[in-house]
Amino acid sequence: MELLSEDQQLIADSAAGFLRDGHGIAAFRALKEAGDDAYSAILPELAEMGWMGIVIPEALGGLGLGYRAAGLIAEELGRNLTVSPFVSSAILAGTALASAGGEMAQNWARKIAIGDALVTQAMDEAAKHRPERITTTVSAAAGALTLSGRKTFVVDGGIADRLIVTAKRGDDLCLVLVDPQAAGVTRASQVMLDHRNAGTVIFEEVPIAEADILAQGRAAEDVLAKTLSAGRAIAAAEQLGIAKAAAEQTYEYLRTRKQFGVLIGQFQALQHRAADLYCELAQVSSLIAAALNALDEDNAEVETLTRAAKAKMARVGRQATEEGVQMHGGIGMTDEMDLGFFMKRDRALTEFLGDAGYHTEWVLRQRGI
Repeated sequence: MELLSEDQQLIADSAAGFLRDGHGIAAFRALKEAGDDAYSAILPELAEMGWMGIVIPEALGGLGLGYRAAGLIAEELGRNLTVSPFVSSAILAGTALASAGGEMAQNWARKIAIGDALVTQAMDEAAKHRPERITTTVSAAAGALTLSGRKTFVVDGGIADRLIVTAKRGDDLCLVLVDPQAAGVTRASQVMLDHRNAGTVIFEEVPIAEADILAQGRAAEDVLAKTLSAGRAIAAAEQLGIAKAAAEQTYEYLRTRKQFGVLIGQFQALQHRAADLYCELAQVSSLIAAALNALDEDNAEVETLTRAAKAKMARVGRQATEEGVQMHGGIGMTDEMDLGFFMKRDRALTEFLGDAGYHTEWVLRQRGI
């Protein structure tokens, strides 16, 4: 088990207290009942805490504390079911913009860090996460550049101030910063099963400038690879928080629920299942920590570790939420309990940035299996 440094423990403790007191499960239930998916309340607070700039360098207005620190925050976000733009804007967009460099990218990275803007990635074009399959194009005609294509499952795409769009310019990959209010852009928002918002965005010959292209060719490939690795590891950390919270509720239920006058936690079959879940959570927690540390160290194994962490966490997350529901019985799926909400958020995060099958297949191919 990893021992946190004093600074890391301080970050984890402050995140736990801040979210529990103001943006915990009760707040999630209130947002859900109100049908509110906006971030007008939480975004300024996250920026004031420095979280929106957690991975953005100090030179760009961020804290530059790295991905291990960001993972500790993400875990508490998951534990509290907090609805926020942390992963989409602070991590994905923040990583992409800070890595791309250039005046345009650095300007928007600063805006993210101080809470003045919400920026998100638009990369997927089908039902499943396959960022390498790109039909969106940058074309030149009569001396002008235009962007055309369609992106799906754009998390926070319906409310973002800017979109970082993956496209092809000839054979080159491009990362293009697009104003969603520009002519030719159409957005269709939807609230997902876990109450987060996503959107489908259509680009129809949207005029862009050369300066809007943040990176192209090999540089764009490198930026996208780092961005996806960061997103996978942080999403896995958030999912870990969900799984731990579900497991803790289940353990408490086993300690207090009686059946035929006997605590059900005394039943050996349930003890074995609870012990198995505890071990799985410990193992995946270590794997996620290794992936986050690899990002901070720019380790050569970062892609393998982040993919392995995402795949493993998807399986453990399902185990934690399903075991919780089964051990609680029918009440586990009612809105009276939090387990159903944890299960929905877990399923959404499993699909976000690639499910277990997608990443497992990649790791096996890399190993020649």
